Amino acid sequence: MRGKMNIAVTGEGIVSAIGLNKQEVLASLLKKQSGIGMMKYLQSNHHELVVGEVDLSNEQMKEMIGIPSSQMMSRTALMGIIAIQQALDNAHINIADVLSRKEKGEALRIVLVSGTTVGGMDITELCFNELNEDSDLAFLLHHDCGSSTNIMGEHFGIFTEATTLSTACSSAANAIIFGARLLKNGYADIVVAGGTESLSRFHLNGFNSLMILDHQRCRPFDATRAGLNLGEGAAYIVLESEEMASKRGVKPHVYLTGYGNACDAFHQTASSEDGEGAYLAMKEALVMAHVSPKEIQYVNAHGTGTPNNDQSESVSLQRLFGAHMPLVSSTKSFTGHTTSASGSIEAVICILAMQHHFVPTNLGWEHQMEKGITPTLGVEHITLAHVLCNSFGFGGNDSALLFSLHPTNNDATEASHDEKEVIIRSRVEITTVEELDGIRKYVKPLEARRMGKIMKSSLLSSMEALAAAGIEKPDAIITGTMYGCLEYSELLLNQMKDEGESMLKPTYFMQSTHNTIGSNIAIKTQCHGYNVTYTQGKDSLSWAVRDAEMLIKEGKARTVLVGCHDESTHLFNSLLKRDGAEELPFIHSIAMVLSCGE
Repeated sequence: MRGKMNIAVTGEGIVSAIGLNKQEVLASLLKKQSGIGMMKYLQSNHHELVVGEVDLSNEQMKEMIGIPSSQMMSRTALMGIIAIQQALDNAHINIADVLSRKEKGEALRIVLVSGTTVGGMDITELCFNELNEDSDLAFLLHHDCGSSTNIMGEHFGIFTEATTLSTACSSAANAIIFGARLLKNGYADIVVAGGTESLSRFHLNGFNSLMILDHQRCRPFDATRAGLNLGEGAAYIVLESEEMASKRGVKPHVYLTGYGNACDAFHQTASSEDGEGAYLAMKEALVMAHVSPKEIQYVNAHGTGTPNNDQSESVSLQRLFGAHMPLVSSTKSFTGHTTSASGSIEAVICILAMQHHFVPTNLGWEHQMEKGITPTLGVEHITLAHVLCNSFGFGGNDSALLFSLHPTNNDATEASHDEKEVIIRSRVEITTVEELDGIRKYVKPLEARRMGKIMKSSLLSSMEALAAAGIEKPDAIITGTMYGCLEYSELLLNQMKDEGESMLKPTYFMQSTHNTIGSNIAIKTQCHGYNVTYTQGKDSLSWAVRDAEMLIKEGKARTVLVGCHDESTHLFNSLLKRDGAEELPFIHSIAMVLSCGE
């Protein structure tokens, strides 16, 4: 740790269903104009479902960023590039100047931290249906989440490092948190952090299989709420120390004064009745910022519009704020639920609200829900000093960001912890399918039959590593994976190909997201602590280990369970072989327990 540091936000970029830049988004918010409507670009049979689409074709986006229309690039990466460029421009970071300084040996360490779960699935699902012996396999280079981040980073050529977090709907918020921590730990001078996510038939049908999509515009916190509307978009913010901002001659827009990440450790897709994970994340953010609940003036709620989320989030808000409930609204009835990008899109909306002195309305709210919070219908001419932004993901991965007009950390509570030695207390590796029979030591036979290979290997290796270290419950769980849950993703793609977009199995979707791995371990161990997943190709494990070491040195954890888990299938290996790439093991898990050497 480098001690006390005020994290300034000096630039923002956003692309969403309500605008292609900050100015357009602001205008839509003030006019109370939603971007949710009928599908225009996504080629799905579910025309009964309304969505929040970015009003640009892929061809239009390629023209905007200056690449050939024939060049393969995912919609996720295209939107991300547009939003990153806006953020860099807004922060007065000139690419030519950065590259010139690099040639002189004076390069700034600018790191890209991005959140996504869909990655290049929009390309994969199109190519999957046409797979044959003569198929172009170029889509393999765009499929995984880390590839999307690499493509975005390479477009600019200024980033010294890039990494990807994939924690479902809290991905972008966790990217922002990790970006701030990289600055505080001296790994970067400037961080561009956020998330990007395109709509895809894969996750539209996945959410639909869970029966949580509304056919009308969503109504968060309303008694008649019937589900969420999926959306898409991208948003990134530029983070740097107050000292660096001053040195560059730029004025901070706001400060990121607090943040929290916790795990509900309850269910793969549902939130607990008491909202424990959400409560812990929000509380951690306030404690870090030295801000009391009474000082929070606005909460941009996760507020998806599902019966479960809005009830659980209401309870967590009531637990934290009690009789001093601040203004609360969800902006997902404007943008749709942009899943992995929602944390950064809503962070930019919070910053706009603070800069322009208003609170966004909870669009569509009319009926008070039983035992729920009462959202605001909007306020103008208000000074917002402290704003909380919530992002809650599948597996109970809950995160909160606290933005303030001025720095709040005026003491030395962030003292250096560099002297702490980090040791590996245990290490377990699984390399064969036959070893997975050992899972019956930890789960019942019926539960084991429902688990895919990677779920078994990750849980088995983790439980064995914890046992070898003499620990029942770690303080934090950090996971790495190159491709995530390939087996169940392939099963869902095959079902869509063979049977169309109806009656799909929810089990396939529930075990397809990357952070299903880490959340499953958290549920088994009842670990409510820090929980994130890195998916950055072959560097996934090294990023997970770096985060764990930082967490221990920050004094935020004494024991961290770190894992890297991957699997392959016969089809995926055959495609890799045809493409001249190295085939992957059908299963490979590494689990380690890291701790301070005290």
